[in-house]
Amino acid sequence: MTTQAPPAPASPTPPPPKSGGLRVLVALALVVGIIVVYALSLFGVHLLALSAGPLPEPDLGTTEDTVVQVRLEKLETVANRLTVNVLVSPADSKLDKRLDVLTQNLAVRIYPENDLGDLEYPVGKSPAQVSTKIEAKGNPANWPFDSYTTDTISADVIVGSGEGRTKEPARVEVIGSLDGWDISVRRVGESSQTSSRPDDVIITLHRSPGTLIFDMGIMLVIISLPTLALVVSIPMVLGRKNFLPAFVGWFAAMLFAVVPLRNILPGQPPPGSWVDQAVTLWVLIALIVAMSLFILAYRRQSD
Repeated sequence: MTTQAPPAPASPTPPPPKSGGLRVLVALALVVGIIVVYALSLFGVHLLALSAGPLPEPDLGTTEDTVVQVRLEKLETVANRLTVNVLVSPADSKLDKRLDVLTQNLAVRIYPENDLGDLEYPVGKSPAQVSTKIEAKGNPANWPFDSYTTDTISADVIVGSGEGRTKEPARVEVIGSLDGWDISVRRVGESSQTSSRPDDVIITLHRSPGTLIFDMGIMLVIISLPTLALVVSIPMVLGRKNFLPAFVGWFAAMLFAVVPLRNILPGQPPPGSWVDQAVTLWVLIALIVAMSLFILAYRRQSD
C-alpha cells in the first residue's frame, strides 16, 4: 500500500501594494506645482507692469521759460476723451516770488481745442491745476489691442487783460501715468524756449502687457465654460454616461456667468466689439447647444 504525499503548503498571498504613500506624494506635488505657478504668475505680471517705466521728469527750463504741464488723469476709450490737469509754470517775470502768486492775468490756450477753451489763471493767485479733456483718437472696438493717439498738442499763454493782452508760445510737458496703460510721448515742432526740447508733443497710449495677460486669462475662463458643458453633455446624449439631473443647475449657472465675466474685462470693451462677435456670442451658442443635448438625453431616458 502506497502512502500519498501530503499536499504542499499553499504559498502565502502577497500583500496588496501600498498605494497610500504614492497618493500623498502625488497630491503634495500637485499642491506645490499650483503654488509655484501662482507665484510665477504674480512675479511675471509685476515685471510686465514695470516694463514701460514712468514718464521722464518735466524739463522746466530756466527762469525765462513758460511751461504748460499736462498731467494725465483718465482715458475714456468709448468717448475718445483724455482727461488731463493743466498747470502753467510761468516765467519769473510773471510771478511774485515772495508770495508765489501771479503778477498778471494768464490764460492757457491749448491746441487742438479742449473742452473748456482758454484755461484762466487770475492775477494775485497761485497757479492751480485746471481739469479739462482733449481728444485721443482710437478704435475701442479693437479691445484689448486698441491704442489711442492725440493730435499734436501745443500751447500758447495769453498774458494780461483787455486790449493790452499778448500771446506768447509755451512748451508742453507731459507728466503722470494711467493704470493699465503704457504711455509714450513724442516731441515735435520747434523750440521757442531756452531749452532745446521741441515745444509740442504727441501722446500715444497702449494697453500694458500685464493688463493683456489678465484679459487673456478671463477669455480662457469664458471659453472653458462651453467646453466643459459639451464634455459632459455629449457622452450623456450618446448613452455612454448615465443621466444626472443635478447637472441642470450647473448648466444654468454657466449660462448666466458669461455676461458678468465679460463685464469685468479691464477697459470694459463696448457692446458689439470684436470680442462679443468672436467669443461671447459663440460661447453662449455653445452653452445653449450643450443644454439642448442635455435635455435630449433626459427625454431619451424618460422614454
